Amino acid sequence: MIHRTVRMILFSALLMVAVATVLAAQGLEYIQTNYTKHEYQIVMRDGKKLHTAVYAPKDASRSYPIMLERTPYGVPPYGPDRLPARLGPSELFAREGFIFAYQDVRGRYMSEGEWEEVRPYQATKHRPDEADESTDTWDTIDWLVKNVPNNNGKVGMWGISYPGFYVTAGMIDAHPALKAASPQSPVTDYFMGDDSYHNGAFMLAANFTFYLSFAERKGGPAPSSNSPRINLGTPDGYDLLLGMGSLENSNTLYYHNENPYWNMNFQHTVYDSFWQARSIAQFLKKVGPAVLAVGGWFDAEDLAGPLNVFRTIEKNAAQPDNHIVMGPWSHGGYSRGDGDRLGNLYFVEKTGAFYRESIEFPFFMAHLKGGDVAPLPKAYVFETGSNRWRKEDVWPPKDATPVSFYLSTQGKLSPEAEPNAAKSFDEYLSNPNRPVPYLGSIAMGMTSDYMTEDQRFAAERPDVLVYQSEALTEDMTVAGPVSVRLNVSTTGTDSDFVVKLIDVYPGDYVNPMPPPQPAGGAGGAQAQRPAQSAVRMGGYQQLVRGEPFRGKFRNSFEKPEPFVPGKTATIQYVMPDVCHTFKKGHRIMVQVQSSWFPLIDRNPQKFVEIPKAKPSDFQKATERVYHTSAVSLLVEKRK
Repeated sequence: MIHRTVRMILFSALLMVAVATVLAAQGLEYIQTNYTKHEYQIVMRDGKKLHTAVYAPKDASRSYPIMLERTPYGVPPYGPDRLPARLGPSELFAREGFIFAYQDVRGRYMSEGEWEEVRPYQATKHRPDEADESTDTWDTIDWLVKNVPNNNGKVGMWGISYPGFYVTAGMIDAHPALKAASPQSPVTDYFMGDDSYHNGAFMLAANFTFYLSFAERKGGPAPSSNSPRINLGTPDGYDLLLGMGSLENSNTLYYHNENPYWNMNFQHTVYDSFWQARSIAQFLKKVGPAVLAVGGWFDAEDLAGPLNVFRTIEKNAAQPDNHIVMGPWSHGGYSRGDGDRLGNLYFVEKTGAFYRESIEFPFFMAHLKGGDVAPLPKAYVFETGSNRWRKEDVWPPKDATPVSFYLSTQGKLSPEAEPNAAKSFDEYLSNPNRPVPYLGSIAMGMTSDYMTEDQRFAAERPDVLVYQSEALTEDMTVAGPVSVRLNVSTTGTDSDFVVKLIDVYPGDYVNPMPPPQPAGGAGGAQAQRPAQSAVRMGGYQQLVRGEPFRGKFRNSFEKPEPFVPGKTATIQYVMPDVCHTFKKGHRIMVQVQSSWFPLIDRNPQKFVEIPKAKPSDFQKATERVYHTSAVSLLVEKRK
């Protein structure tokens, strides 16, 4: 039986690879038949030339809008006779007919100049040749609309993750031809909730693996090439990074001081002028193009980015045609696949396909080609738990009101604080040399679906506090940011506090069975259902939202302060939005812990410069969480 199951899994995997290969070949054939490629070196205002690949329809009988992506990751395949298997945000665009322009940003691959990590926007230009990413976008668009034949004078921009940052930058002081912009999972503020730091805690697992392959360019312009794979000797990131010790040992063992982008994270461990200048959303005060910000509720890298962009534009009334889409996706998951599942969760609807066909494509069509296209709502969000799309004219919804849940005695999550709550507490011993893992399984970096993971493995540890409600008697929908207020003390002089909001499934919950998948093969072999997950969903503790907070930043992210051992202190912070229904019969759980490794770096629990901490600095600490602590959720009224 085991051998048969293994054969089925191998067959399914091979089938998926074969289907993907066929689809890619079909895409390449279509593009070769219908598009012509040109490569240009577009001159910027300071004389630097940026490499730009342009793919134009061979049918010159009509004009087309231009879709532009600017990226630090390369624009292969290089060479005027080499074409990719896909153009645009989805295959719908190439078949509709657009001109596509892909650009290596300044200092990357085939473009001239020096690259700078999240290059700051210069609000005041002192010279006419002073350049930033906003001016580079302006100069690029100006050249494209004036020099590429058969364009209709309208430009759209899109980009996921780092390319999403360049879209946001291009929206500032935008060229008048830029009519529609979609920053998707954009890097927006590296220190405040995006890739590098979350509430002062360094996102170790993601950055350690990322910067091993994202390095400084040596020499002048050159095409992208495959980065050599580094053999770390183990698939176990927890064991590897725990054994590494202090973060500065990463250069001794792995980086050898050859990657300045990795080092910048340890040269700027507070929210100083370096990070503040790179917070791009603060400059969204006058936005010309229509905006479609896109993100995923389970985006492990840039969940905060699209919410930040959307809210800033709304606050500044910078552009009334401003929209946000949030779906049940990992980082960039909306751009590929059906989007009907992630990790152990099954969403029933094919959310990715729906987004590409019914939201993204119509948005660009409306602003670049016109026609009869239904207007988008202000917010198009997917409600997890109940698994349905929602259209909202404001986000968060107007009828969502804050409801507090207190961390009470005997592991109860209560709607009211108990008498004498200020004097009662729970405590645990936090050992930075045996940190709480962020996963119950082995992985090297940060997994793309950890934000859906079962938390039962953590609830069993003595250094994790667990609070849960009674079983709900009716559905409860939470829509908006999650606020945390902790009253704590520690025997150390610094500590992290991680808060996780969790949906606890009933014990008799039955694993959902997705619909049959076509087996294919000669003669139309019988369709096979996918093998049932090894995880049983009865009693599943689904992570809904979780964030760390480095305690020394409780009063200021610019000027950290040590704890006074044994003295009560208050930590308040806001976790990114959710849109989730806790179903009838489910329970709401909150877990509190002081490590989350190697998702975030270890806090020695001593007030030191953490990247330079010595082995002797890592000390055990007793953490107390007082029963005046609470999590506040924006709960919608039942209709």
